[in-house]
Amino acid sequence: MSVGTLLRKIIGGECCENQNHTGTGLPKVLIVGSPNVGKSVLFNRLTGRYVTVSNYPGTTVEVSRGRSKVLEGRFEVVDTPGMYSLSAITDEERVACRLLLNEPAQAVLHVIDAKNIERMLGVTLQLIEAGLPVILVLNMADEVRRLGIRIDTRRLGELLHIPVVETVATTGEGIGELAVEIGEVQPAAGQKVDYSGELEQAITEVAEQLDEAGGISRRTRALLLLQEDSSDIEKLIGTQDAIRTEAVRAVVSAGRGRLEHSPHYYATLATKREADRILSRALSLPAPGMPNFREKLSRLCMHPLTGIPLLLLVLYFGLYKFVGEFGAGTVVGFLEDTVFGKGINPWVNRAAEAVIPWQTLRELFAGQYGIITLGVRYAVAIILPIVGTFFVAFSILEDSGYLPRLAMLIDRVFKKIGLNGRAVIPIVLGFGCDTMATMVTRTLETRRERVIASFLLALAIPCSAQLGVILGLLAGHPYALLVWAGAVATIFLLAGLLAARLLPGRGPSFYMELPPLRLPKLTNVAVKTYTRIVWYFREVLPLFILASVFIWVGRVTGIFDLLVRGLEPVVNLIGLPDGAAVAFLFGFFRRDYGAAGLYDLQKAGALSGVQLAVAAITLTLFLPCIAQFLMMKKERGWKLTLLTSTGILVLAFVVGFVANAILNGLGAQL
Repeated sequence: MSVGTLLRKIIGGECCENQNHTGTGLPKVLIVGSPNVGKSVLFNRLTGRYVTVSNYPGTTVEVSRGRSKVLEGRFEVVDTPGMYSLSAITDEERVACRLLLNEPAQAVLHVIDAKNIERMLGVTLQLIEAGLPVILVLNMADEVRRLGIRIDTRRLGELLHIPVVETVATTGEGIGELAVEIGEVQPAAGQKVDYSGELEQAITEVAEQLDEAGGISRRTRALLLLQEDSSDIEKLIGTQDAIRTEAVRAVVSAGRGRLEHSPHYYATLATKREADRILSRALSLPAPGMPNFREKLSRLCMHPLTGIPLLLLVLYFGLYKFVGEFGAGTVVGFLEDTVFGKGINPWVNRAAEAVIPWQTLRELFAGQYGIITLGVRYAVAIILPIVGTFFVAFSILEDSGYLPRLAMLIDRVFKKIGLNGRAVIPIVLGFGCDTMATMVTRTLETRRERVIASFLLALAIPCSAQLGVILGLLAGHPYALLVWAGAVATIFLLAGLLAARLLPGRGPSFYMELPPLRLPKLTNVAVKTYTRIVWYFREVLPLFILASVFIWVGRVTGIFDLLVRGLEPVVNLIGLPDGAAVAFLFGFFRRDYGAAGLYDLQKAGALSGVQLAVAAITLTLFLPCIAQFLMMKKERGWKLTLLTSTGILVLAFVVGFVANAILNGLGAQL
């Protein structure tokens, strides 16, 4: 699942269904290409906002589908997961290849970042050789013009024998021309790439054994078989006859055995050579000159000596000052103390006493743990200002193009913990919502990376609401804040290093396209923030109400009090008062619920600086909330989820105990 697809699904505010949707019967337009080239923006331009997001059958990779808006609803547009080659490596690439194999299309839009055409044209050649109805979409054409790069689109189209269209998906430039080409495009003539030598001979021998099938040329299917593509063997061979299949496998094995290097190695060199030949006649690059300000800033963001200080500035002003002090301090203080403390809650309590004669039922809506006085108050007065300011900060970073550069910056560090720079997307999203970030771990290349990322998200990445409350709690205790940040960062790295050593598997590789670095557009930031706030009210507010109901049921039945009493000795061991047990129990319903419980304790003056630091550390490392727990079960299975959660629970209190002992032993005054 691409990042664009994920954001559109979970925080885009669209009307989405999550079902195994296989199409509408309309002619299909498939959008393919690498991540970060604007596929999702183009998809939105072609379809509008109302789309269907569903798992591709037999996988956990999601595909977005929508009826075309600019094409008068005559086509179904499918946004495929990101792919770098027809030779699939990741789950996303396998799904993209299956879509090309299994769903014949009226048009295949290969979207590329036009300024990186030299690197991306090889995939275009593969799609053309497959005999697909390809349209080459040169997106980000404005960046090409700004850099002084000249692409002769007419000449390029003649050389490739396919339509070539320049677009700027963010502004809509070129969409009209693209719509015309979609209605008129024909299957490519099957232009061949000369692979030469033993690979060319092997392709010819295998292709002769294959029947026409699946809308993909025999030559392309032969190459995929030689490259050991496992996405759909029977579809590639074109028969289910066991004897015929074994005969084809034997020819494939013989052809592969004659090669000195892997077929993928030879194929990559050949397509690169052919792409260079074509571009030498259609591409003009400007004379080398001094890098401009944006290019210099882009390099500074990715260089360790300058990128780390820039990252610290982003964290300080974006998270600490804006989310922590303004969101969790100023805005929460106004809503919590004035709006709810003096207005809504007293009125609700009086109204409940006047209208509801039964004390037990009255406590469901009002009082200490009522749906309105606790659930709605936490959601609106404490959590909403925090996630709202986080959404603003995240939208600015996203729209500026900073996140991929952050991925490049931390790639070296992440490799030490078994991940790579691509994992920055789920990790950063975890600071928004750990549940959805766990879903995004699907985009990582190997199961090993997905397991490590899920574990670290559950252990040491606080969601925006929890983070904001903790920042608000510790804002008046800067030394406690430093202790908390240092402890959590240390545990994150140590746990990652240990997981990378214990889990078997190869080290991760990494490549990522860099979108242009630009000033965020106010309208884009406003729309993204608004739609994410809508998502919050739709998805999160009901969970707060449900948690209040669970707490009410737990208190009525006595289960809640029993669990609190069971937790009290544990929280006492780490130096916290009995009241902290309620906050930790709340934390299992939702992490931000627990943090908000600490907020109430702090207001009551029940926590010292050391206790605040210990409580914040332990709660951050505490069990994932119910929603994240269920998502982990869905993605990783019951066994791994229970094992991970048990280990996290024990580790959280062990770290809390050690932190309390060290801080008190040193006589720290935080």
